[in-house]
Amino acid sequence: MRVMSSISGVADLPLHEGHVPSWLARLMLKLSKAILEVMLIEFSSEEILRRFSNPLWFQAFNNVIGMDWDSSGSTTVTTAMIKTALDEIGSDIRVAGGKGHTSRKTPEEIIKYGDEIGMSSTSSSELVRVSRLAAKTDSVLLQDGFTLYHHTVIFDKKGSWVVIQQGMNTDLRIARRYHLAWFMSRDPTLESHSGVASDITTTPLNLTTNDSIKSRKILVDLASENPGKVVSELKIVNAYLKGLKTLTGLKPPRPVLTNIPYYKPVNIDSKILEKLSRAYELRPKNLQDLLLVKGLGAEVVRALSLISELIYREPPPLRDVVTHSFSPFKYAYAIGGKDGVPYPVKKEVAEAVIRELSRLVSEAKLEGGEKLAALRALKKLAPEDVGGT
Repeated sequence: MRVMSSISGVADLPLHEGHVPSWLARLMLKLSKAILEVMLIEFSSEEILRRFSNPLWFQAFNNVIGMDWDSSGSTTVTTAMIKTALDEIGSDIRVAGGKGHTSRKTPEEIIKYGDEIGMSSTSSSELVRVSRLAAKTDSVLLQDGFTLYHHTVIFDKKGSWVVIQQGMNTDLRIARRYHLAWFMSRDPTLESHSGVASDITTTPLNLTTNDSIKSRKILVDLASENPGKVVSELKIVNAYLKGLKTLTGLKPPRPVLTNIPYYKPVNIDSKILEKLSRAYELRPKNLQDLLLVKGLGAEVVRALSLISELIYREPPPLRDVVTHSFSPFKYAYAIGGKDGVPYPVKKEVAEAVIRELSRLVSEAKLEGGEKLAALRALKKLAPEDVGGT
């Protein structure tokens, strides 16, 4: 089965109210476990992780287990099901993190699960760093109007990883899902999104791409400057954005679109001075080090980016990460959806699927782990547009 990683990345999903009923949650978990057990027989851990890096494949998995095809809960509920199922199976693939306060437990869960599956302490520590940087990537380097509230890391004992996180735009009441993967880049802050699938685009500050390299370097250089000098330059930038005066007699390198959040004046207060002072003391060597400075967030990066553009004439990119628009709605017809679209979940169908998958797994184990012809046949049924299941 092919994995079309070029269409992986980001998905926008509307906010749905309500909770998954307990009977359906139990059914979803059983179905998730049955599907994953088949996958663990058929594929290597790397191949499974590559599938999770694809938001279209992930959405199809969500639909097959009965979650609504277009719900923001498709991220939080489905990753929770996958996390529990892999833990119960005792797989060499694990999921750390989750929604809200659970996401803050990601570092300790990486260490815990890493120890269980035999990861080295060095690999576990590096994965904790990847987790922190990935969260900063989609909340600080990419400022697209979505606030992260869900963060998970799916990984195997070799240290391969996929980060799935979700942000909410409260004004639009839409959630956006981000997929980042180890095979895209060795640096989780640069070109690490495995692609994009979204129906909505914005005009964000985007320091996650190769065409932002020069801007990223200036940010690091500015962080090593005396905070007083940086604040003085910010005052010049603010004056320009308020239309009070020009900058050193030069026109900006591109039109300033004051209708987008990036070009708003920066609030210069004691907090931003404290953060700049902390960065100055640490003298970050690169952008990764800068992002890991305690308390440094989106507003400081926006401030430094404005200085980069309007004073040093090196503008950061303002293009969204969206590259594809796709909705795998057809997979919602597998057993139905929680909210009754395209029809209510057919419990008897789901249970029949679980029984059949469990039978295949049992037979595979009895045959010494040899791949069953039935599993091979499943490949021929998988649509190519999402890389198979």
